[in-house]
Amino acid sequence: MGVATIIYILIFVIFSLIAFAIMQIKLAGMNIKDFWSFIKANEILDELYVYTKKSGNLTPQEQVIFLMEAEKVFKAFDKIPSMLWEEEYQKYREVLNKYKDIKVCRWVSN
Repeated sequence: MGVATIIYILIFVIFSLIAFAIMQIKLAGMNIKDFWSFIKANEILDELYVYTKKSGNLTPQEQVIFLMEAEKVFKAFDKIPSMLWEEEYQKYREVLNKYKDIKVCRWVSN
């Protein structure tokens, strides 16, 4: 009986924490779906940031992939209040600069 009670209490605590997190996200004025896309975009931002630092010239295929992934990141970050991603601003800025450079190069080459 003691083990079952502990398991029920742990399950209740877990569900309470999840409900509290959802409530905090809603109180911040965001949708859960937008917040989840922000989390995924943050992972993509880290990958793009590393890519901007280590690579010089990208092939046309890599440029297209970079542009598509960067646009996903920008859309997700636009839906979230900026106070949540202040720490990621430098990475965001670097990726945005690389995005602009690629867009200009592709525009000039056309």
